[in-house]
Amino acid sequence: MITELGHFALILAALVGVVQMVVPLVGAHMGWRGWMALADPAAVVQLLLVGVSFAALTYAFVVSDFSVKLVASNSHSAKPMLYKISGVWGNHEGSMLLWQLILVLFGACASWFGGNLPSSLRARVLGVQASVSVAFYAFILFTSNPFERLEFPPFDGRDLNPLLQDPGLAFHPPFLYLGYVGLSMSFSFAIAALLEGRVDAAWGRWVRPWTLAAWIFLTIGIALGSWWAYYELGWGGFWFWDPVENASLMPWLLAAALLHSAIVVEKRESLKAWTILLAILAFGFSLLGTFIVRSGVLTSVHAFANDPERGVFILMILAFFVGGGLLLFALRAGSMESKGVFGLVSRETAIVSNNVLLAVSCFVVFWGTIWPLVVELASANAVWGGGMTNPFYAIGLFDRPEQVSVGPPFFNFAFTLIFVPLTLVLPIGAVLAWKRGSLARAAKSMAPVAALAIACGLLAYAVQTGRSAMGPIGVALGIWVVGGAAMDLWLRTGRGALEDRVKRLIRLPRADWGKFTAHAGMGVTVFAVAALLAWEDEDIRVAQIGDRWQVGIHEIELTDVVDIEGPNYFGEGGIITVIRNGRDVGKVFAEKRIYPVAQMPTTEAGIRNGILRDVYVVLGDRQTGGGWAVRTYIKPFANWVWGGAILMALGGFISLSDRRLRVAAGAAKSVEKPTAKPVPAE
Repeated sequence: MITELGHFALILAALVGVVQMVVPLVGAHMGWRGWMALADPAAVVQLLLVGVSFAALTYAFVVSDFSVKLVASNSHSAKPMLYKISGVWGNHEGSMLLWQLILVLFGACASWFGGNLPSSLRARVLGVQASVSVAFYAFILFTSNPFERLEFPPFDGRDLNPLLQDPGLAFHPPFLYLGYVGLSMSFSFAIAALLEGRVDAAWGRWVRPWTLAAWIFLTIGIALGSWWAYYELGWGGFWFWDPVENASLMPWLLAAALLHSAIVVEKRESLKAWTILLAILAFGFSLLGTFIVRSGVLTSVHAFANDPERGVFILMILAFFVGGGLLLFALRAGSMESKGVFGLVSRETAIVSNNVLLAVSCFVVFWGTIWPLVVELASANAVWGGGMTNPFYAIGLFDRPEQVSVGPPFFNFAFTLIFVPLTLVLPIGAVLAWKRGSLARAAKSMAPVAALAIACGLLAYAVQTGRSAMGPIGVALGIWVVGGAAMDLWLRTGRGALEDRVKRLIRLPRADWGKFTAHAGMGVTVFAVAALLAWEDEDIRVAQIGDRWQVGIHEIELTDVVDIEGPNYFGEGGIITVIRNGRDVGKVFAEKRIYPVAQMPTTEAGIRNGILRDVYVVLGDRQTGGGWAVRTYIKPFANWVWGGAILMALGGFISLSDRRLRVAAGAAKSVEKPTAKPVPAE
């Protein structure tokens, strides 16, 4: 009964969504305030109904109702409660219902916190947001019904994928979806502005908090996923350039560009068209990520589904919203004339450079991700219709599909070429004046930071032996970005006595402190990634109990191997002793688990976390001749990678807590017209 109630609530929410999509947009076009006002209660009702639907599905998982097909396929009575709950979104159908819940949550928040928006703009924003909701209602109800019943329920379920039975994966998808779906608000604001034919400073101020919130959640979601991959998959890495990983990185890069571009719209009323375009593309790449994860066109350990029919449906949604948004963008281009002008050397130019580099890096990742698919489509068969040989093979332009792969070397090289200039430009651009700046003055103010960065990089190069230059370059760039953020903050205190400047520093707006924290977090991550890749030590061997071996400055001993048993798994666990300078500094426990219901083995790495380095040990299979395969890594500054991500997200939260940003102060300066009349396309 509860399951049917959840299904009915979802259908009813879809009908409310249709009303919210049509009535407020018509009301805004005609200037009918009553029709526009309907958007607010409809958004709240949608949230309540989808909340009931999601609660009903969660209840089915908690009580192990195996008459529900989704529960039987993704749960088990012996599974811990945390993973019963996370199993709700640990599958395709449930994750789409979570996506829909977050989508209507953002719509309700726009209603609750958009009181100072002009009524016509708010009605259009909520109407566009509802149109996205309606598309996903149709997708869920027609192709991915989570409430489907089984005629003959099994005695027990088939369990959740063991890789997903982890705290990191319990929280990673919700945060990632908050980021993905949050960009729908930026998209809705962009389309609403195009419908009104007006993009001004107030619009730039309104769109920033929503974009910032989405970027924060994306940052947290990506960091959680990276952390999970590091300790759970047993590969010893934090980023593998997997298609699904790339799918989350691409909208993150465009959201970062959109954030900076919206600042220029707000401060200078420039880059209007570019900002609107970024808002459309950022959400478009979120939808593209959904397509990659659920269509099966690209293989990934993270993929939820392998269903071409669902993939085609998502592709249609992507084509409709992105294609329609770009068409409307082209029709309204004349209404987005920039008012502010700026010189070649200015903060605006620096932000444009920042935007270009972020956008190019996004499209480099996009091209590297889809290239195997492009080659496969272009050379699908060795023989074309009529017996004609595929000309792509004949001229050697493409290899055969089985030979095509784009791996970390390409991404690492291409991404580095783009991100090094980005980190070099960032500190200088932050201290340039608006409209017309002085490069000499900016360079003079940043000279101490540059000297410190170069000195530390040279010191790192002198200390290391037999290593690549990546580590010292990472040290220099990290200090350059962090020091530049600190110098930018200090320069905002003006001149005068040290005591007065410190007092002014404390009183700086939260947005300034948030900017400093986020930029510093980026610098920390840049340094940590370079240091980890350049200075890592690795050892792979077959070890007997009692064997001891050297890895870097540590000695590793396989002390014992014991049998383990959990609530729904069993296996072996290796007790590894870590020794440094002849002294026992701790033990780690590496596991090799087997989940009998899912018939799937997993690896749980043993990690001794440290501020300066991690000792990372993976226990492999028992060998025929005796002993176990053991992989050992010494990973310098590994935790700094996620520490930098935490700083970036924290900086976003600090900025979001600035009341001027949160309530869009200054919006009251714009006087709302009695009726909102459409502006004809030019």
